Amino acid sequence: MSLSFLPSEIFDAVSNLNQNFLTEIRLRKGLPVIVEYKGKYCYLTRSGISDDRFPIVAKDISQVLFKAVNGSFYSYSEQMKSGFITVGHGVRIGIAGEYVTQGGVITAVRCVTSMNIRIPHEVKGCSDGVYSELFSDGVKSTLLVSKPGYGKTTMLRDLAAKFSEKLHLNILIFDERNEIAAINSDGDGFYIGETVDVVRCADKFGAISSAIRAMKPQLIITDELYGDDDIKAVKYAVDCGICVIASSHVTSKSELEKMPFEYFVKLTGIGQKPEIYDKNFNTYRCGGVDDGDRRVCIGG
Repeated sequence: MSLSFLPSEIFDAVSNLNQNFLTEIRLRKGLPVIVEYKGKYCYLTRSGISDDRFPIVAKDISQVLFKAVNGSFYSYSEQMKSGFITVGHGVRIGIAGEYVTQGGVITAVRCVTSMNIRIPHEVKGCSDGVYSELFSDGVKSTLLVSKPGYGKTTMLRDLAAKFSEKLHLNILIFDERNEIAAINSDGDGFYIGETVDVVRCADKFGAISSAIRAMKPQLIITDELYGDDDIKAVKYAVDCGICVIASSHVTSKSELEKMPFEYFVKLTGIGQKPEIYDKNFNTYRCGGVDDGDRRVCIGG
């Protein structure tokens, strides 16, 4: 994992941590650096982490961003309109500051005051339970739902590798933020299987129909759905007879009912057993719906 864009003092301190347990680095101008480590937020110190002793203070945040984009803000301008950028190895940097808008659309971010550096992880086997319970008899269109930071992208990545290795399907990944595969300019990234094709950094609505015709996928895996256009793109794929596995922050039942999925998998936390529901929001277990009155609320 390359975090070379960090100031040397912060980079050296982060290097003292076990990278397997580091998920976020939060920089706020003039304030202590905070990291999410083993699921808890702690101050970053020169020797590692602490609850309150001698934390490192973030200083010139704008220089961190400048180094992260290799001095080329233009190359990341479209991403920055969404309030984040994705750099090497799928590291996503959320940006807070002064948003410049035109016609209700964000056109730029300036005077950056905070950054949330989210660090992806490859957790092989994290989808074992979901795969054996839901997909042992074949692929089904499924939506992973949860709050941010609960491992949706990590599970999508592991599922892609499983479907490739076990079923040898031609899989098309729409990786709009370049986080699932996290392919860099040299073609390196996370392992996602040998029968996988990746479309990166393109909006789903504009790219899905063209890619279906060009790549003839048997399964589509895509990252975060938001907005009507994304739902239309997924519906188009499903109408073409292609199963789609996707993720979303949406947990409202009324919103999920509008989406063309057969099953919903709700992630409840790192290390927690996911909850699986059918399209009628009944609890799904071992190939069937519970006999009792098990109607549940995803979001309510």
